[in-house]
Amino acid sequence: MTLEQTVARHYARGSLEREIFDALAAAGKNLNHLVPADLSPVDEFHIGGRQATVDFATELGFKPGMLLLDIGAGLGGASRHFAYEYNCRVTGIDITADYVHLAKTLARRAGLESEVAYLNASALDLPFAPASFDGAYMLHTGMNIREKSRLFQQVRRVLKPGALFGIYDVMLETGDAALSFPLPWAATSGASFVETPATYRRLLEGAGFALRNERNRRAFAVDFFRQLRARAAQAGEPPRLGLNLLMGESAPQKIANMIDNLERGLIAPVEMISVAV
Repeated sequence: MTLEQTVARHYARGSLEREIFDALAAAGKNLNHLVPADLSPVDEFHIGGRQATVDFATELGFKPGMLLLDIGAGLGGASRHFAYEYNCRVTGIDITADYVHLAKTLARRAGLESEVAYLNASALDLPFAPASFDGAYMLHTGMNIREKSRLFQQVRRVLKPGALFGIYDVMLETGDAALSFPLPWAATSGASFVETPATYRRLLEGAGFALRNERNRRAFAVDFFRQLRARAAQAGEPPRLGLNLLMGESAPQKIANMIDNLERGLIAPVEMISVAV
């Protein structure tokens, strides 16, 4: 089994579509006329969820009409946000076929199928012509990609000169951290490729990018997970519609390990925005 197959299997949830629609129906949502806010509890699989996407989008400042590439689009939450709130057109790629299928379904139910498109494709071999996109971004994708140099070279190839590339990834605060597993992106260290911000900067520069802005969001992350755990304790059971659906039965342990790694200062989510030169 290849690394990408291992990663795709980690995220695959055969019953996910049914569970999401059952939860939406129970909440009184019209399944044929959804809006992005209806889906935000479950389709933003990164630290901070929708708020992190909103903050990230504000920093990027993409303009209406831009054609964007979402790398590791997952269920499509971020892409639908950029389409709905920024009037951008977004193409999302992901190696998990189940996610791509469900992202298409959710986009159709939200009336955004003409603004967003999703492909089952690898970030290491982007199926697009050079200079195809006005901007690109990825949220919590790099932790599963060992060949980051090749990733950034591929992104640079498909971006127009002057285009922005935004990254929101979990990164190492120290270069020799022994993380606690399982984590949301990997059950073991064998599928986890967390790197330091310094490594990201070096590889981005080598691929033809110039760093414009960097922001460490560790405090934001610690607060997010504390609130998540507090809400779960108060409710006494997992939410009907939440990230626990994506993490499966091991969700409590994954969240506990994330909090542990964050509080020990081993990792932090970091935003990086660079420009294609």
